[in-house]
Amino acid sequence: MILPSHGRYDYSPITGREDFDWPGGKRLAVYFGLNLEHFGFGEGLGAELAPGGPQPDVLNYAWRDWGNRVGAWRLLELFDGFGLPVTVLANSTMYDYAPELMAAFHARGDEIAGHGRSNSERQSVLPEAEERALIAETTQVIEAATGAAPEGWLSPWIAESRVTPDLLAEAGYRYTMNWCMDDQPVWMRTRAGRILSVPYPQELNDIPAIVARRASAEEFAAMIVDTFDEMLMQSEAQPLVMGIALHPYIIGQPFRLRHFRAAVQHMLNAQGAVWFTQAREISRYCHERAGLR
Repeated sequence: MILPSHGRYDYSPITGREDFDWPGGKRLAVYFGLNLEHFGFGEGLGAELAPGGPQPDVLNYAWRDWGNRVGAWRLLELFDGFGLPVTVLANSTMYDYAPELMAAFHARGDEIAGHGRSNSERQSVLPEAEERALIAETTQVIEAATGAAPEGWLSPWIAESRVTPDLLAEAGYRYTMNWCMDDQPVWMRTRAGRILSVPYPQELNDIPAIVARRASAEEFAAMIVDTFDEMLMQSEAQPLVMGIALHPYIIGQPFRLRHFRAAVQHMLNAQGAVWFTQAREISRYCHERAGLR
């Protein structure tokens, strides 16, 4: 029996691959993926943190908006204090809504990756021409604001159509974060050549962990520490990528931020063995190893 396949990559056991090091001889690459998102008021999709009832859902809209007004700034201060880089996964409408916030992360030298126009919509339901236009609009807004086109993409709601990887490659994207099937970057096939899949977490992600599975602040921080310690040990055999996905309206809450801060400090205690980086730098390194520029 042959089941339908996406055809994007082949099966490959992680124990049977070519060995290599990350820059500086490091074995574990760690990046923070910070989602900066904007939602339409009273219409479209919205992350429902609590039962909100019919639109306009003021409770959940304002809860999410706290993340852009307060939580994201607290996280910026935290990352500044630790001297750590960030991959910002940005809805392009954030440049109209919160330009000061976007400018603050850009001024740090943080990566700005494409995250669609708004999390009020899914690109997976659009006709191909409209999805291509969505990707182009997002890219143009980020490039105009930062002076460089984004190299990586995470779809709003991690929603893909059958042709999303093709459209991303055709638009010049070098990597996607939509596929969570591995702990190493994986080359994927598209009709425009290869695109790299950089691992993006669904476990070390505050939305599914805290909102869906009801993990406490202490439990989520412990998940980060335990994952880090285990993957650091595993990376002696294979170089690995550990991503941590964050949303300011969740992890930025003071009682969660306090525990997250302690988890970050724990990881930094082992920084001699770890490459704290951005998803873009992971992609660039893999492209260089493959002889691609």
